[in-house]
Amino acid sequence: MAAIKKLPSPITILIIVTIIAAAATWVVPAGKYATLKVTGNTFTVTYPNDSTAIVPLTRQTLDQLHILIELKKFQQGDIHKPVSIPGTYQSLASNSQGPLKVLLAPIKGIMDSIDIILFVLIIGGFMSIFNQSGAMEGGMRSLTRSMKGRENWLIIILTFLFCFAGSSYGMAEEALVFYPILIPLFLAAGYDLLVPVTVIFAGTQIGTLSSFSNPFSTIIASNAAGVSWKDGLLERIIMFACSTGVTIVYLVRYAGRIKKNPELSVVYRIEGNVQPLYPPLQHAADDNHQLSGKNKLLLILFGATFITMIIGVVFYGWWLTEMSALFLGSSVLLAFILRLKEHAYIKQFIDGGRELLSVAFIVGVARGVTIVLNEGLISDSILFYAAKLTSGVSPVLFILLLLLMYLVFTLFISSSSGMAVLTMPIIGALAILVHVPGREIVNAYLYGMGIMGLVTPTGLILPSLALANISIKSWIKFVTPLLIMLLLLTAIFLVAGIYF
Repeated sequence: MAAIKKLPSPITILIIVTIIAAAATWVVPAGKYATLKVTGNTFTVTYPNDSTAIVPLTRQTLDQLHILIELKKFQQGDIHKPVSIPGTYQSLASNSQGPLKVLLAPIKGIMDSIDIILFVLIIGGFMSIFNQSGAMEGGMRSLTRSMKGRENWLIIILTFLFCFAGSSYGMAEEALVFYPILIPLFLAAGYDLLVPVTVIFAGTQIGTLSSFSNPFSTIIASNAAGVSWKDGLLERIIMFACSTGVTIVYLVRYAGRIKKNPELSVVYRIEGNVQPLYPPLQHAADDNHQLSGKNKLLLILFGATFITMIIGVVFYGWWLTEMSALFLGSSVLLAFILRLKEHAYIKQFIDGGRELLSVAFIVGVARGVTIVLNEGLISDSILFYAAKLTSGVSPVLFILLLLLMYLVFTLFISSSSGMAVLTMPIIGALAILVHVPGREIVNAYLYGMGIMGLVTPTGLILPSLALANISIKSWIKFVTPLLIMLLLLTAIFLVAGIYF
């Protein structure tokens, strides 16, 4: 087939977005809200001019500042980031970001996201050590044989599990470890590279859209909006079932078509024959070789590592540092079982990290976009003018405009907790004036971030596509119909939530 011109590489796309963000700082007026955070046994208020004031850690202080968050949420550490104070927006002198700031942004972004970058590199080293053993290939061959003729169920089960992980506890960055496992499996089953990306990335992202108990989004946002996270729980559970079902049906239909005719693959039509980073197993379905005892032990260790990671995140508050230590320790244990010599282990581990270096850079450069907006003092300005746009309108129009606002905000701010503490106190106070339930404010935030998170370059889509070695052009072509369906579904839920 004729070669089709591709879009720029992921890092180039992010640099372009950074330049656009910098250009916006020359157009959008600068300004900031005052913020509130706990310091010891008191509150510290930081004003737009960077002056500070110490105020009592009391409910009276929160009432005077029109902050709806319960006092105990601050005292218990549930709200640990600075919270925007309603009604305190102040225009500031412009701090336009020039060419030097654009050059500094990706460097600062890499420094700011070093915990994620190290996690990615250590995953690469861990996977390289494990793949050397041959246990992964043997395990994939065995699973492919057992699922022959029932590949659709593999898609359904795994997509549901990733959606559940995203919705229940906010799986996101940690899902990156599954690409080297599932890409060869789905390619061997006759699917294209979009299938594993959708199962893993879209699965976790669709899960966050309906987050019924996600502590990094639902609970923080509910606290910041002054409502219980259990308020609206039933609606979010129903949304989980609906959005997960829509995604699974859409993916299974697509996978079925390309399994019958590989030339219908979006990747093939746009990019031709793509060479995956993790190639499919050859003749996996016809291989009757049984797993050795050693390989079974290695697979048990591999699975135990992931189970430990999930338990640590859910029950013990682990995050990237602890997860990185876990995979580093597991790689050492693997080397011991495989009897690798010290120099061979180090070389293999570093080679594995090198393979994911581009993914690590993408994560850091993406963070640079947010840094430009913050240093240009327009993040709060965008929120201020958006809030003015929605004031004084009907409840239905307000909630739909709010959904649109979060779609736009997510293009620049991909952190769910950061978005919550920045916007929820302001929007929550505004919602009271237009008689919109607080739970629907939280849901609009979840739905907007969930939908736009599927395509925003500042999120995890570019690292995910880099692991699959496919372009954003193929992904957008594939996911656009799903985005439209999800947008209509969430709009219906939000409007219905106002009246029921």
